[in-house]
Amino acid sequence: MRRRHAPRTTTLPPAAAPAAPPPEPAPAPPEQMAPPEPVTPPAARLPVTDPDELEREAGVARLFELHYSSMLRLAVLLGADDPENVVAEAYYQIYRRWRKLKDVAAAEAYLRSTVCNLTRMRIRHLQVARRLSENPPDETVASAENTALLRDDQRVLIDALQQLPTRQREALVLRHWLGLKESEIAAAMGITCGSVKTHTSRGIAALTQAMEARR
Repeated sequence: MRRRHAPRTTTLPPAAAPAAPPPEPAPAPPEQMAPPEPVTPPAARLPVTDPDELEREAGVARLFELHYSSMLRLAVLLGADDPENVVAEAYYQIYRRWRKLKDVAAAEAYLRSTVCNLTRMRIRHLQVARRLSENPPDETVASAENTALLRDDQRVLIDALQQLPTRQREALVLRHWLGLKESEIAAAMGITCGSVKTHTSRGIAALTQAMEARR
């Protein structure tokens, strides 16, 4: 009789457990950001103080205080119809050229010369304009300031002075009204000392003759 064998049972290995998911990476620590640089407020803008510019402004202002009245009187006596504008232009020109001047004395001499030149140019311009004009020029109305300046002098003398040639009038005004030396007059008029003597002598002779004729 056959021995019955018990049926073989195949033992399966236990099922492998599902693999655990890989661990999630730990969150990176927040990046260490550098603190913002402090914002420096812009410096207050101060006006530029140029020593040369300050010196020029102070020098011209001082020159204005000392010589404006005499320069205005000079322009009036030389026959300028708008002496205030002539003197204002002279101060503007000396302001522009201040750095080229050596000292205050040179600035005063340049100012006188500029007033003379500007007045001479103004008179020539008026003479040309009057010759080209068909109608006679209207009589110039003197400003109150001009009238006040002329009241100090004899009107007859001033009228006679205005009738002199330009160079003779300049020489007499610079010599006898401003009391300048011949060298200073020569510098102001742009001529030689010998020419100053000539214009002064001829001017006195012409002025004397004109005054005698008015008596």
